[in-house]
Amino acid sequence: MTAEPPVSQVGGGDHSMEVRWIFPGRLQTAVTGWFGRFPIETESREDSYLLDPTLPGLSVKIRGGMALEIKMYHGNRGILAVADRAVGRMESWQKWSFPIGAPDRSSSRLASWQPVGKRRSISRFSLAGGQIVARPSVLDHEPQCNVELTEVSTIGQDWWTLGFEASGPADLLRTTLEATARLVFNQPLPGGANPVLDESKSYQRWLSQCPDPNSQVS
Repeated sequence: MTAEPPVSQVGGGDHSMEVRWIFPGRLQTAVTGWFGRFPIETESREDSYLLDPTLPGLSVKIRGGMALEIKMYHGNRGILAVADRAVGRMESWQKWSFPIGAPDRSSSRLASWQPVGKRRSISRFSLAGGQIVARPSVLDHEPQCNVELTEVSTIGQDWWTLGFEASGPADLLRTTLEATARLVFNQPLPGGANPVLDESKSYQRWLSQCPDPNSQVS
């Protein structure tokens, strides 16, 4: 695998504020319908996350076999609380992405990478006139928030995740994320599900804690 860092991408990277909840089991049709009240885009891909060696504060993955993505964790930015419907950790991240060549699948080093299959539905929101609207921003670096509902498959197990990722001006990240969450959760999740702190974590943290059913070792 070779990475070619474009000069324009080696600088400061893209800053974001994110909240994610990860749940065991298959995604229910009722939850898909709940999310489908907003315009969505869909995609399927496989990402591979670097789990060994452990790199504290970094999340490293190969995104869909096409890009090496490195994210640096900049700490917890408080708690997202939406009435009595969701509570999660707001995390600050900085991301770099570099195009790569095809990986050498015969290499033993691939044992350090864990593949994660994803089927994603994405809805894009932007801040316009002080209000969050369900549409992508027409300008780069404007306040916006992507919300994804994703079916996840890894190590023979099914999971699903709901994630928010706000981007744009640093001073508006929290405002944009909180406003988007209020809009999305103005209808509660079906079945009385209330996302809580124990379910709120990044992919990297979740994978580091996820037990391998073959080894039974965390």
